[in-house]
Amino acid sequence: MQGGTMATIGWIGLGNMGRPMTKNLIAAGHTVRGYDLDERAVAAAAENGVEAVGSIAQAVDGAEVVFTMLPKGEHARSVHLGDGGVLEFAAPGTLLIDSSTIDVDSANALHDAAEEAGFAFVDAPVSGGISGAAAGTLTFMLGGADADVERARTFVEPMAGNVFHAGGNGAGQAAKIVNNMMLAISLQGAAEGAVLARKLGLDAQTFWDIAHVSSGDSWPLRTWYPVPGVVETAAANKGFDATFATALAHKDVGLAMAGAESVGVTLPAAQVAFDNLQKLMDDGYADKDCSLVIRNIDPEAPGVPQD
Repeated sequence: MQGGTMATIGWIGLGNMGRPMTKNLIAAGHTVRGYDLDERAVAAAAENGVEAVGSIAQAVDGAEVVFTMLPKGEHARSVHLGDGGVLEFAAPGTLLIDSSTIDVDSANALHDAAEEAGFAFVDAPVSGGISGAAAGTLTFMLGGADADVERARTFVEPMAGNVFHAGGNGAGQAAKIVNNMMLAISLQGAAEGAVLARKLGLDAQTFWDIAHVSSGDSWPLRTWYPVPGVVETAAANKGFDATFATALAHKDVGLAMAGAESVGVTLPAAQVAFDNLQKLMDDGYADKDCSLVIRNIDPEAPGVPQD
């Protein structure tokens, strides 16, 4: 993107986050060439104006910038480093931006490999979920060299409400996994509070009105309160259909715990959140919203799916 002209962007990973993110880039005037293993995801993105292609090589051909939005570190490594991957087919000097949420070790490995091959690389995970992706209000946490981060900022801004330079290589991923660990812990507290308040005879709306202006307030309480009819944006209103799937929340807390282990830190509250998300997965709710953790406390709580 030079002198205000729009760029050709290669995009790999057109799932629930990638589709709305690419839509916002297109609305900003960029050309987006997209690829995903799931042909249905590609077709859905094409309806929003993405130029559908059939391979990574085609996605990165002629692109000034390549974004990846993938589930795990192993996928990010494969897409970048594997045969037929980004480093094989992108032009040297291309700016590579990985918005996946992955482990810090994988992010650093991608930085090292990209830089050795002559690419600028920025780890750029996001917070805000599907609704934030659709609204263009995501928080981006960027890790990398100053000049590369400033280049990346231009391209993430059409998708963002907030953009932070978290630090050097891997710092974006570090910020993201710590943030999501805190989210999961706060969500556990909101779920336990909702159950206890009801069992003690408090009206759900009245208790929420009190808590959200008091010391018990938290982002999950304000946004994902796991009781139907209290917070408009809560998954509890829609049978706990995922806004942030249990499996993904579990993955992110696990990444934080692995990072903690590597630096000798014990995280007892994170372990509780992790175990409760694991229980939901064991009970068959991996694809349901993570706020369904309320089921572990009270299987008969309002709105909880009944087997």
